[in-house]
Amino acid sequence: MAPPRGEVLQGTLDLIVLETLHAMGPLHGYGIAQRIQQVSEDLLKLNQGTLYPALLRLEQRGWISSRWSYSERRRVGSA
Repeated sequence: MAPPRGEVLQGTLDLIVLETLHAMGPLHGYGIAQRIQQVSEDLLKLNQGTLYPALLRLEQRGWISSRWSYSERRRVGSA
């Protein structure tokens, strides 16, 4: 039985995330989601409830590593 339209199988999502990281290098979760949405031409829109469990699963398997850091937020038009 095929998954409902718009639903991605767990292994497929893992592979998409791994391929995105391989192509783009280190990214934060939002960047991964944005890149997948861009490459899929808006067919795949990942929410936090889908992406972050996948990232945790990949890290627990030792396939990726993560680190906590802060990034600067810049407002458009500010110097």
